[in-house]
Amino acid sequence: MSAPDSGTAVSRPTGPAAPTAPTSAIETPRGSLLVALRGLMPYLWPADRMDLRARVLWGLALLVLAKVATLATPFIFKWATDAVASGEGAAISTDTIALLLAGPLVLTLGYGLARIVMAGLTQWRDGLFAKVAMHAVRRLALETFRHMHALSLRFHLERKTGGLTRVLERSREGIETIVRMLVLHLAPTILEFGMVIVVLFWQFDWRYVLATVGMIGGYTLFTFLMTEYRMSIRRAMNESDTDANTKAVDSLLNYETVKYFGAEKWEAARYDRSMARYERASIHTHTSLAWLNAGQAVIFTLGLTAVMALCVMDIRAGRQSVGSFVMVNAMMIQLYQPLNFLGMIYREIKQSLIDIEAMFAILARPPEIKDKPAAPVLQVAGGAVRFEDVRFSYDPDREILKGVSFEVPAGRTVAIVGPSGAGKSTISRLLFRFYDVASGRITIDGQDIRDVSQESLRAAIGMVPQDTVLFNDTLGYNIRYGRHDATEAEVEEAARLAQIDGFIRQTPKGFATEVGERGLKLSGGEKQRVAIARTILKAPPILLLDEATSALDSHTEHEIQDALDRVSEGRTTLVIAHRLSTVISADEIIVLAQGRIAERGTHGELMARQGLYHSMWERQREADRARETLRATGEGSVATGKSATDTSADAAPAPAGPAKERLAEEEESDAAA
Repeated sequence: MSAPDSGTAVSRPTGPAAPTAPTSAIETPRGSLLVALRGLMPYLWPADRMDLRARVLWGLALLVLAKVATLATPFIFKWATDAVASGEGAAISTDTIALLLAGPLVLTLGYGLARIVMAGLTQWRDGLFAKVAMHAVRRLALETFRHMHALSLRFHLERKTGGLTRVLERSREGIETIVRMLVLHLAPTILEFGMVIVVLFWQFDWRYVLATVGMIGGYTLFTFLMTEYRMSIRRAMNESDTDANTKAVDSLLNYETVKYFGAEKWEAARYDRSMARYERASIHTHTSLAWLNAGQAVIFTLGLTAVMALCVMDIRAGRQSVGSFVMVNAMMIQLYQPLNFLGMIYREIKQSLIDIEAMFAILARPPEIKDKPAAPVLQVAGGAVRFEDVRFSYDPDREILKGVSFEVPAGRTVAIVGPSGAGKSTISRLLFRFYDVASGRITIDGQDIRDVSQESLRAAIGMVPQDTVLFNDTLGYNIRYGRHDATEAEVEEAARLAQIDGFIRQTPKGFATEVGERGLKLSGGEKQRVAIARTILKAPPILLLDEATSALDSHTEHEIQDALDRVSEGRTTLVIAHRLSTVISADEIIVLAQGRIAERGTHGELMARQGLYHSMWERQREADRARETLRATGEGSVATGKSATDTSADAAPAPAGPAKERLAEEEESDAAA
């Protein structure tokens, strides 16, 4: 038999409260059974769930009763055999207990009943403990998921989504396997081993014990050595599996790009190379498993033969009956199942520990951004935002912000502009506290954002990003994401204010319309309106617009800008923009250059200064004029989406090179921004 191989005060509701997970004790990135046991104990013996503790205690009682019934069956088998043998003229057993029983038929019925009781108690125990095991799996999975969200943006930017989801999937399965193996198999196996040794010494003598212990020791040692050898194979197989899954997810997420460049064969070849490595490792895994099972069978058979040979010699010497021969055979065969489980338990636990190595590393990684102990809720009066001598760098060798100071007064609008790489988007990430400043501080109504809870900080800020990524769900769900407890009327009103209600009414399913992966079924303008709608629904006192219209065409940009202007009314608004035409009405415009504030003032003041802002404005105006010129010519057919054959025969020739060069330069700047 071979074992299987498996591998005001700003605070708002955030949905139903999830169960609180205890602090994990898992603290190492390398598989360790002792560490796993220490980490699992708070989940298997939860302090806040007395009902689960009662299930554990009752399960242990059933475990002992089941093993007593298990060891009773060989005794009844022996007595029945001796009774049958005595009826055929064999030597009569002198066993006192056998003489008290009615005869072979009753003993045979007792044997069947004992096996039924053994199976029933075992299944009862497994069913009783299932709730404890799955509760532990759920709590650990929840803690891992929460920890993933607690880690900084830096961590998530360094990870590949496909590989990360695969790690989480295997980790959840690994946790379930460890819980099941430790409680449902390892503990019963150890108990049965001890009881078998006691019975052998009581009913037979030390030679039987020595042979059995030697067999168990050899079996365990062989299993340990082979499993350790197979671990490197399993690790290589997992790495290949993760690599293949990462390539598959990445390729499917970029489906359109693959089609643009006709790269289907290239993507298939990349995926197949990863699967080929997985195939080789998987074949090696199954081959080594066959050797492991064969070796285990040989070792057990040698031990079984030795014990039975001792019994044969004792029967000939008159020290044992024929029933003893049957008993020892039944006991050893019965021992093979838990012994075989011991090999499987060790393999499964070791393999599961490898599967959750990545999860161990994630849990051991402390969050970069943490709330202070008992951090208070952000108290928003007007929502004034202030940056005071802020310095920050992603890499210590390259400083991004170099002493930036400015203020966004409550209810006013301040715009931040500047060339690509000046640090504009970094300001939005620092305000949301995705990172902490290296020096200086950021305050909202005089409160340092590092001193308040992250939840209350982010509840106070509404974000409309340049690239809106939507959940693969319905329009209604994505709008309601701004505030999960919003009513249907509030969702519809937010859609109306964002001017997307007309589009929703035109769709057959209305708010139940699916938006597709990352919202790809919607146009850029429609996605931006959804982002505006959910920000309206959130109703934050502070609004952050990060290049919210730079990826849109001019017509859509004007429509979205109108909607943004309405949302911004009465709110403290920080606008990060590349297109200067969208910020001319701001109360103050700050021009960043190389991480420092180069200029600041209103649009009129900056234009009169004839500085960097004026230069940027003139370049964008020239680029706009170049676009208009190209649209009026044959080359403009490409820019407007027309084919070359649609251009009239008497169209004017293309303009001279400078206009085209200015357009190319501006488009390159847009892409970089």
